[in-house]
Amino acid sequence: MDQHYQGLAHVAVYTQDMEESIAFYERIGGRLSQRAAACPPEQRSDLALVSFGGFVVELIQGAPPSEKGAIPHFAVYVDDVDAAAADLRAAGVDTFLTPEKVRMPHTFGGLENWFFTGPSGEQIELLHML
Repeated sequence: MDQHYQGLAHVAVYTQDMEESIAFYERIGGRLSQRAAACPPEQRSDLALVSFGGFVVELIQGAPPSEKGAIPHFAVYVDDVDAAAADLRAAGVDTFLTPEKVRMPHTFGGLENWFFTGPSGEQIELLHML
């Protein structure tokens, strides 16, 4: 199963003020790498990717749902979302949040992902950039 994992993709953080958050991360050594305006139905919030400390912070415009807190998920790059999900299912993971992967061809140059939850309710994103 671990042959699909390629490393930490990003840690997502909700922000009430996108410009302030980008400025903060840039002030402490980060660098804005991409932005994506909300484009329904596939994406409902403005997004920004900021390189920081050897990983990426994905800023999500909006208030965090109270049960999730400010950090809603972490993402892991995979070589093949379907194969990684199949291996997870074979290992007994049955906590996928959607019946199939989501494909977003217009977000950050195109991506597909699939979320599942861990034992403490943490959301984990399988992410493949197209």
